[in-house]
Amino acid sequence: MDPLENLIITYWPQAVSFGLKLVIALTIFIMGKIIAGYARSLISRGLELRLVDPTIGKFIGNVSYYMLLMLVIVIVLSQLGVQTASLVAVMGAMGLAVGLALQGSLSNFASGVLLILLRPCKIGDYVEAGDVAGTVEAIDILATTLITPDNKQILVPNSAIMNKAIVNYSAKPTRRVDLIIGVAYDTDLAKAKALLLSLTAADSRVLEDPLPLVGVKELADSSINFLVRFWVAREEYWNVQFDLQQLIVEEFAKNDITIPFPQMDVHFSKEG
Repeated sequence: MDPLENLIITYWPQAVSFGLKLVIALTIFIMGKIIAGYARSLISRGLELRLVDPTIGKFIGNVSYYMLLMLVIVIVLSQLGVQTASLVAVMGAMGLAVGLALQGSLSNFASGVLLILLRPCKIGDYVEAGDVAGTVEAIDILATTLITPDNKQILVPNSAIMNKAIVNYSAKPTRRVDLIIGVAYDTDLAKAKALLLSLTAADSRVLEDPLPLVGVKELADSSINFLVRFWVAREEYWNVQFDLQQLIVEEFAKNDITIPFPQMDVHFSKEG
């Protein structure tokens, strides 16, 4: 008998058996991945319908997806004949080695869990975190996605966020506005103060509690600076600032109140 024919006859049943196992394993992997993805979507939507914060729902959905995917990989390898007991031991050793090599990623994962549990911010909040600022678009296992006001996407490692101060501008329903308004030194201060108070009182977006405050803050080099302080709803913060400052300029002009520009008087003395 030809050696090649003998080799085929000897190993053909094993090849067919392994090929069949490989096809089954690939089928299990593909179906398992699809089911894991469907489970992630189902968990996220289910938690959202129960009025759970979208940040928490998405995070739990992602964690569930990767856990199910690991289970699918174990089943696939078992189908290919790999002993699961030894596989678990090998995965444990590999996990330890990978953990030591990826300490930064594990730190990001732990920080992601803390972000979900402590909830210093949530999706839709505008925050300063990790030396950058933007609106939170997603909090994932390893990183948080921020969108800047000029529509740039920033991916910030979770550990960079948790290891520094987080400033959440959306956490409270109201915000305080501080305006510094300068007037000339020969200005009637009582008149200017009354006008500033009337302008804040006339704006319906300015809250009455706490009451608006207007006072002389400092005697600067070229002007007397008033501090105009009041509270507004969070979403009106910038609109009120822009509108009120323009209105102050217009009303000061109508009432002959000067807003001076920086200037310096230089005096020369003639000696002897």
